Amino acid sequence: MKIIDTYRSFPDNPTLSSLRAYYNNFPDIFEFYFQVHCKNTDDRLNQAIRMYSSDWDSIKEVHDCIGNLIEIVVQGYQSNYQLQFPIAVNLIVGAYGSNGYTNHQIIPDITLAIERLEPEEDSLKVLIAHEFGHAAHHIISNNHQMDWKSVQWDHPYTWLLQEGTATHFSKQIVRLLKESIYFSYDNDGDEWLKFAKNNKQEIIKRFTSDLLSKENNQEIFKEWFSIHGGTTFGFSRLGYFLADAMFQDFVKEIGEINTLLLWKEDNFFQIVEEWLNKNRE
Repeated sequence: MKIIDTYRSFPDNPTLSSLRAYYNNFPDIFEFYFQVHCKNTDDRLNQAIRMYSSDWDSIKEVHDCIGNLIEIVVQGYQSNYQLQFPIAVNLIVGAYGSNGYTNHQIIPDITLAIERLEPEEDSLKVLIAHEFGHAAHHIISNNHQMDWKSVQWDHPYTWLLQEGTATHFSKQIVRLLKESIYFSYDNDGDEWLKFAKNNKQEIIKRFTSDLLSKENNQEIFKEWFSIHGGTTFGFSRLGYFLADAMFQDFVKEIGEINTLLLWKEDNFFQIVEEWLNKNRE
């Protein structure tokens, strides 16, 4: 594993031109970031510039501690799952898009956008463990002869398994925290989790209804897996709750490793559909 720390190249007094020069210093990282995770417009960047000044102390605090927390999380994966991560971890100052993500590779690199992270140790470790959980899922699957050409990456059932896996791993690596932190990555998620638990069946009903009625899967992603969704119930990212609930049910039924590898099964989609149907009644 190597850490690519772009923070040290971030301009002291950012302007549009100096920001774009910063991005151009790391083209492979920021091309993907702006293609998938953040708008690359002058308006967006000017808005970010205004926000940096008020957030800079927090940004610096996150940067000062995040390297050590990454090492702690990686050690946790080594101890619990005997995993090594032959990847790059990119530390960036983004324009207030996604807080963290993996790129589209079989063994994916990880990017953490430190302007979107809170300088609270437990929350940071959970988010880091979640993103490393995606990489761990791929590494374990690859070690079990995964046929990557068979994966339907743009399907909600694949997202459910991916997010359920990453959430599960975060609970195993950073243990015994308040449950809502594993979904919100801060201390403000109690109301979200209470609503999700109290309305599980209705959430599943509306999710499955959207699978049939939405014109494309990106609409489903936005509503159920993106921070910008949540129009149905007033809470975004409820797909993560469903993903965790599904994953934990399968762990109890078939065990951890078989659950991680469900996407290898020819009838994977049928398995997910049966779980959704059983739990919405």
